[in-house]
Amino acid sequence: MILAGDIGGTKTNLALFEAQDGKLQVVVQKQFASQKYATFSDVIEAFKKECVLPTIDAVCFGIAGPIIGGDCETTNLPWKISTQALQDYLGIKKVRLLNDLEATAYGMLYVPQEEFVDLNPSAQTLKGNRAVIAAGTGLGEGILYDDGARYHPIGSEGGHSDFAPLTPQQDALLLWLRMRYPEHVSYERILSGSGISTLYAFLLESGFAPQPQSMLHLNEDEDRSAIISQCALNDGDPLCVETLRLFAQIYGAEAGNLALKSMSLGGVYIGGGIAPKILPMLRESHFMDAFVSKGRFEKMLSKMPVRVCLNPETALLGAAYFAHDML
Repeated sequence: MILAGDIGGTKTNLALFEAQDGKLQVVVQKQFASQKYATFSDVIEAFKKECVLPTIDAVCFGIAGPIIGGDCETTNLPWKISTQALQDYLGIKKVRLLNDLEATAYGMLYVPQEEFVDLNPSAQTLKGNRAVIAAGTGLGEGILYDDGARYHPIGSEGGHSDFAPLTPQQDALLLWLRMRYPEHVSYERILSGSGISTLYAFLLESGFAPQPQSMLHLNEDEDRSAIISQCALNDGDPLCVETLRLFAQIYGAEAGNLALKSMSLGGVYIGGGIAPKILPMLRESHFMDAFVSKGRFEKMLSKMPVRVCLNPETALLGAAYFAHDML
């Protein structure tokens, strides 16, 4: 039996898996609101109250944060998670912590082909490294290294690298962001759930267009970014459409940056919760135009597969299969 988890700033998914005919099947799965728990151990205790834990053979958790020496201080939560502490707590030696994008990248290998949407009609399938980028609560980036025989997941904190503007509009955006974040302006500031709202605020203050009525009287508990996306895709509101267009353009540019850094001839895979929700905008030219616009390497990138993953539990799947490989 395998215990796997996807630990994010918004929610934590835990599940038990067992192998059947060479594939992993979910035995039980539960979701928890991460912010409601003081520690990760509290989440495990809540999981144990809802299902009796059987004998566990291997454990793997994908975590939104850097894994250093087997330990993690989560980026968007006040949690400290230790491999050794989990080994002691669960009474098992086969415990592994992965960066959430390591888990997401590994999970991409096990997602059915019908759960992907291709963005590049000119793609040519080649063997080689794959890159994974995922905007959600934050911005995650990872790599699947191809050694010629199998893929190995590599995590990163590339989402916190410096935002580089590409157009006069983005030049103005960077100056505006520096007033808000004088110490550091990262891609995660804009390529994330809260980032959509940030781009909206920039465009509103710059006088691009007036606000739609649906944005004028929001309650504090309403998801501003979700409503902006709905106003863009369902109502065609000019301010909201431009917000998503700018988001897609910057997303494509950073995906192209990651492709260059990882030489991902095997393709770029887009995970996270945002991409499936704004898929109509990503399928327009803004994303791919920015993705391939890399000067002398435009020809290489123009032939690279770019695929959106529609499976919302890719990180959980990756953690489970990584644990299975430990057996």
